[in-house]
Amino acid sequence: MDVPTMKPHFVLLPFMAQGHMIPMIDIARLLAQRGVIITILTTRSNADRFKNVVDHAIETGLKIQVVHLYFPSVEAGLPEGCENFDMLPSMDLGLKFYDATRRLQPQVEEMLQEMKPSPSCVISDMCFSWTTNAAHKFNIPRIVFHGTGCFTLLCLHNLRNWEELIKIESDTEYFQVPGLFDKIELNKKQIANVLNPRDVDWKEIADQMKKAEEEAYGIVVNSFEDLEKEYVKGLMNAKNTKVWTIGPVSLCNKEKQDKAERGNKTSIDEHMCLNWLDSWEQASVLFVCLGSLSRLSMSQMVELGLGLESSKRPFIWVVRHMTDELKSWLVEEDFEERVKGQGLLIHGWAPQVLILSHPSIGAFLTHCGWNSSLEGITAGVAMITWPMFAEQFINERLIVNVVKTGVKAGTESPVMFGEEEKLGKQVSKDDIKKVIEEVMSEEMEGEMRRKRAKELGEKAKRAMEEGGSSYLNLTQLIQDVTEQANFLKG
Repeated sequence: MDVPTMKPHFVLLPFMAQGHMIPMIDIARLLAQRGVIITILTTRSNADRFKNVVDHAIETGLKIQVVHLYFPSVEAGLPEGCENFDMLPSMDLGLKFYDATRRLQPQVEEMLQEMKPSPSCVISDMCFSWTTNAAHKFNIPRIVFHGTGCFTLLCLHNLRNWEELIKIESDTEYFQVPGLFDKIELNKKQIANVLNPRDVDWKEIADQMKKAEEEAYGIVVNSFEDLEKEYVKGLMNAKNTKVWTIGPVSLCNKEKQDKAERGNKTSIDEHMCLNWLDSWEQASVLFVCLGSLSRLSMSQMVELGLGLESSKRPFIWVVRHMTDELKSWLVEEDFEERVKGQGLLIHGWAPQVLILSHPSIGAFLTHCGWNSSLEGITAGVAMITWPMFAEQFINERLIVNVVKTGVKAGTESPVMFGEEEKLGKQVSKDDIKKVIEEVMSEEMEGEMRRKRAKELGEKAKRAMEEGGSSYLNLTQLIQDVTEQANFLKG
């Protein structure tokens, strides 16, 4: 008599920041669609952000459960109820937030102990280095989820191991990143806060993440082979570990409802938004969204608004953080009324995947966070790159120099939290108007860029279809984990 095969049970721990949570929820659904039992561990307020999407998945028969953790915000010195990175009143509290996440370990271990069926593996965000210890304790593999692509991960790996870097004295002098398949130039300023944090405590956290990753079973990446094939292989060889590229994971959102509700409750009625987009010609609208954590100085926001207006091109501009100063300027200048026949402003959270997948979108002005970069690539649109911090300047190089589907807006210096006004404006309204024209124009170079973007978007979709590279890699991930879990349990 055949013994029934137990379905694998994956436990997912997303870091509590929108850019980290969104792809992890998509990964949960993709795995569940293949018959994997999924448990997502997060706090109640974070779970509320993706409740509708998960509930909808459960209604379709997917085996997903969300188990709530208590988030020790007060114990870590944070305001009560501060459970997501975007809720921090000041980025000076970032270390305390990390301390709060470290305090989750006893709860998580208790849950892993009691889970039925017992977990086959833990997929946890790179920020949760302590989950390596928890996985060892229960003899299950830990897989690291990285919120960026293989190109960027290999860049950072090579730079960390490059002895010449310390000899470069200037923060603004450009140098070529070693060991890559393309000529990529950066300066120390653009990579400092991700490669070499100034604060000793942040450096210790980075070292813990690196050590935990070395002990992990492998790395799962939201990317696809046709986007960065050489860099996938290069990363595997450099880190001597398994790497599964299973993206673009946003493509699991096939229905309008899921696209609209992905990530957070939107600040605009999606029907109104789609009707507005329907009123424009194909590939004519510029979508402008600079991320959930991005901040610009007041003077730079004004220049951006004026540049969009003077371009005479239709646009959607998402303003996530509406300061009193910006609100006053919009009212005093009657800006929204002035651009009424040209632009649509969204105050707060926008249904980005829904907007990008609309045929009237012709280009995307992005901060180059990895999720947004990949969503732009998947939509098959050309991009204007406006990196601000973290690894975004490296992501920009992939878009502009490697796949050649984007044009730089002109930002050269990172925007440090709390220092936005000190930096002022980096890109003038005239420069913004000029780069919009460059990307949207029908001249040969612009046409070729759009053609490359469209072809890459088609490859992204094929990767996720049955028999595509990411589809097969997800199959391999499930198989590898099942075999490793059985091996560890003897």
